[in-house]
Amino acid sequence: MATQLPSAALPPAMAEMKSQSVDELFQEINRIPLFMTNLDETDGKGGENIELEAMKALAYEGTRAEIAENFRQQGNECARAKNWTDAKEFYNKAIAALKGPKKSQGEDIDESTMDVVEVDEEVEAKKEKETEEACYVNRALCNLEKKNYRSCIHDCASTLRLNPSNVKAYYRSGTACLALDKLPEASDACARGLALDPSNTSLKSLSTKIAARKSHLEAVEKARKEREEREAAEKATLALALKSRNILTRETQEAPNLEDATVHLSEPLDPSSNLDFPVMLLYPLQAQSDFIKAYGEKETLGEHLSYIFPVPWDQEGEYTLDSVEGYMETIAGGLIKVGKKLTLGKILGSGKCEVVDGLVKINVVPRSKAEGWIEEFKRRKRN
Repeated sequence: MATQLPSAALPPAMAEMKSQSVDELFQEINRIPLFMTNLDETDGKGGENIELEAMKALAYEGTRAEIAENFRQQGNECARAKNWTDAKEFYNKAIAALKGPKKSQGEDIDESTMDVVEVDEEVEAKKEKETEEACYVNRALCNLEKKNYRSCIHDCASTLRLNPSNVKAYYRSGTACLALDKLPEASDACARGLALDPSNTSLKSLSTKIAARKSHLEAVEKARKEREEREAAEKATLALALKSRNILTRETQEAPNLEDATVHLSEPLDPSSNLDFPVMLLYPLQAQSDFIKAYGEKETLGEHLSYIFPVPWDQEGEYTLDSVEGYMETIAGGLIKVGKKLTLGKILGSGKCEVVDGLVKINVVPRSKAEGWIEEFKRRKRN
């Protein structure tokens, strides 16, 4: 039997890993910047991640243009992955770097140990302007994708101040304005972009969308105006119809919810057409009621009671067409008898009653108990 040779000892770092669990090993790997899936700020022992801090420091080495360009490239990588939040943050850092001091960030460096490098200020300024323009227009895209439309418009404005010929800025600004229904501004941005690039398919498509939205809103506005004009005409016609019939109306602060039941003309624009009223039939001695959604002015109380009676709650058989009487309260606070053969239009046209909050109320009581109910009504009024 062959003798097994002893294996070579593992390096200290690997020996330490061998004693770790799978989860601990993944955590350790995640601390290495190259393999990070999320930012780990610690070294696993309560301190800082030295490698990560070194990577961060590198981001701020170089001229302002170089620092900003580094952040811009990272922003572009995130944007290509449609990670708009992180992309926007990198563009923010790039713009902030361009606004910062010209010397490198970090601790002061002993200039005696440094090589002297001459920087062409004109070339550097050009690079800074180009990077700043790219960051603003790309940040505008991030804001557009995140539906931060006003921020997108502001970033496009900043882009165009740097370069009035930036077609992307016109397109993104126009798209954001369209989303906010700022159609004149959207049209202006689109037109300016097309003036620079007449064959731009994105701008042409945007122009078509703006025109379609404009047509839609104009149609909606036209319909609204027509509806309001019709409603105003119908309201004026109804007022004329009521006045010509001597029917009085009054509104209070406690109007009941009648849903779609209203005082209306059968022909809304013809004051001579039939008037219909919502009517509540009250049975005060039984605390019951019936609601008639459309009681025509030429209809009588008897016509409606003929299909309402008998009522299910009338155990004594007191409520029949021949045994009840109707009463309405007058403007003066008294009562007027409503003949079962008298039309509603004649009763309301007498000028003694009024329609309150668009509703007519008629009390229905048995004739045999009418006198007692009337006395009780008067007593309540006095008190």
